Amino acid sequence: MYASARGWLEMRFEQRSAAQEIITRRHHELYSGGWAFPTAPFNWTLYLFYGGDIREQELDWLREAIAELAAMPPIDDDGDRPTGLFLITDERGGTTQWQIRNGSLDARPTPSLTWLGE
Repeated sequence: MYASARGWLEMRFEQRSAAQEIITRRHHELYSGGWAFPTAPFNWTLYLFYGGDIREQELDWLREAIAELAAMPPIDDDGDRPTGLFLITDERGGTTQWQIRNGSLDARPTPSLTWLGE
């Protein structure tokens, strides 16, 4: 079975190299191609995206990578850490959201989003 995973993390531009190091270290031969950084920085927030259809048994790989990205230490006195949201939908119509905030990933059930697969 497959799951569609899509979402983003918001972080400071200064955290880009640390995020890239995590993604490189957690490389997956098939599914790492789903990561996307903006080609050039603009404004003040870096948005790191992921999107792809992956085998359900590989969701742990993605979840662990996102959890490590979420846990990156703050880089300023404000204590800001990456935040974000990922939606995971499976072939059975199940939907989960991964909320990224306060240094961790929190998985929660989501109302049906089956219309996304139509």
